[in-house]
Amino acid sequence: MGRHSLPDQYGAGRSDPRPRARRRTVAIATVLVLTVAGGTAAAARSGLLSFGSSCQDNPVRLKLDAAPDITPALTAAAQRAHDDKITSDGRCLAVTVTARDAYKVADGLAAGRKSDAQLWVPDSDLWIDRITANNSAVDVTPAGTIASTPIGVAMVPTAAKSLGWPQKTYDWLELVGAAMQSDSVKLGAADPARSATGLLALTQLSTAATRIKGGDTQAVAMMKTLAQRTSDSDGQVVDTLPRDSSGTELGNPKRNQALILSEQAAYTYNSSADSAGGLDMFYPKDGSPRLDYPYAMVGELSTDQSRAALRFMNYLRQPEQLRLLQKYGFRTSDDETPQTVVSAAGGSSPQPYEEPALKPAAAAALQEALGTWTITVQSARITTVVDASSSMSETVPGTGQSRMDVTKGALLQALATFTPEDEIGLWKFSTKLDGDKDYRILVPTERLGDQKGGGTQRDRLSAAFGALKPVPNGATGLYDTTLAAYKAAASSYAKGKFNALVILTDGVNQDPGSISRDALITQLQKLTDPERPVPLIMIAVGPDADREEADEIARATGGSGQSVSNPAQIQSVILKAIVAAGSQGDD
Repeated sequence: MGRHSLPDQYGAGRSDPRPRARRRTVAIATVLVLTVAGGTAAAARSGLLSFGSSCQDNPVRLKLDAAPDITPALTAAAQRAHDDKITSDGRCLAVTVTARDAYKVADGLAAGRKSDAQLWVPDSDLWIDRITANNSAVDVTPAGTIASTPIGVAMVPTAAKSLGWPQKTYDWLELVGAAMQSDSVKLGAADPARSATGLLALTQLSTAATRIKGGDTQAVAMMKTLAQRTSDSDGQVVDTLPRDSSGTELGNPKRNQALILSEQAAYTYNSSADSAGGLDMFYPKDGSPRLDYPYAMVGELSTDQSRAALRFMNYLRQPEQLRLLQKYGFRTSDDETPQTVVSAAGGSSPQPYEEPALKPAAAAALQEALGTWTITVQSARITTVVDASSSMSETVPGTGQSRMDVTKGALLQALATFTPEDEIGLWKFSTKLDGDKDYRILVPTERLGDQKGGGTQRDRLSAAFGALKPVPNGATGLYDTTLAAYKAAASSYAKGKFNALVILTDGVNQDPGSISRDALITQLQKLTDPERPVPLIMIAVGPDADREEADEIARATGGSGQSVSNPAQIQSVILKAIVAAGSQGDD
């Protein structure tokens, strides 16, 4: 990563407060560009790319994929660059902008599929983070941000008035809770799995919920309710607003009177000729997360393309182009709040829209919120298989606890994120635990809310997790256990649920009489049915486990292999793997 990186002064809009290892090569990239440029002080001050007054016959052609909301602004800027005959090394810039949903671009690049676009402007840095976390992904190098817009809750005037807008202010939990409790307000949002707006708001809600007693339960309840009025994209969710400001449309149960929306989307809606009376904007008083529109270079660019790409970004940072972005409802500085944009978006004092932008959510918080959403809105059927070999008694450095003890704690944490409708089961394995079998079923996979013998399935699982102990002198019977557990999971597939098999192991197969790895993979491939997907999520725990082998085995089923150095990371890794498996299922 980093071969196209730029010094921070080239980052438009605002600087990113998070340190990024992939930007460490900025100095090297700058030296290379200086060398190619043949360098003058004037060239350095202008971004190493000159403003030419004439063009060669053959322009430098660049394709730019952009989030749909910023595509009109970038298209207008690209046309201006053409009309103004902006050049890179004497060759005109010819930038073609195409609207593409960020999640679709991110899924393709993360899977290693090459793009025909050299530039990409998604609506949030979180999409780039998702790609760069994958070693097999296409090289994507961010160079800064070109605009931003805060996220809040927009409402039709009657709904906003019923909640006391603009005098009454709310934090995120209060606002979403008030909207959901109102009989006359239906709240919609874009799917957090496909929308940065939805995910950033969901993460803010989840984070806020952790600060209050019972907040986790409240957050899950909100997710369940919100999921019933979720649209695939930001554009589609706007289409769920009433089509007129009077009559039956406002009371239509299929229409939303409130939306989790960006300021720019509200601005665009209110500016359109056919908007039904406009929207009023609530800016939660505990802060608004922001879309930040990173400008990134994709794949292998030629020298001419790289220089032209930098030239176009530098052009976007010129005052005239910043005013153009504001004309389309974007903010171009964190230091200034454009009152005309806020007003047109439906904001009004004393809504706290002048509060400083929230720090970007941590990747772990985003992952946890998305994982919780995935298993909340779609009931899950998951069998968990835990290594009980003697090596699980080894101490985790710095904890004073064994691998098994830390694993049990992480599994109990993960269990708390599932609802009564989810089906969860537990196996353990070592060698010869049940006659010649290397595994034993401790709790069959059933609904957590099912009552049996005076307790629920959740109670039984909690007790079974707590009772897990390493088997003295027990080895790791990984291959036979994996095959048996996968056969059981595939044969008991539950339609309409997210089905998966989770296996945790801290070692490699140690049963000499078991099936071979190649034979295991062949069998798994035969058992896998795309119409009844059951991804295997194999988690390699500690230094003795083989992550590469885990990944190879799991991928035979459409799943993934993960690794953790500390079992305490298991919960977040399970959520990450669930999200990854879910996104593959959408392809």
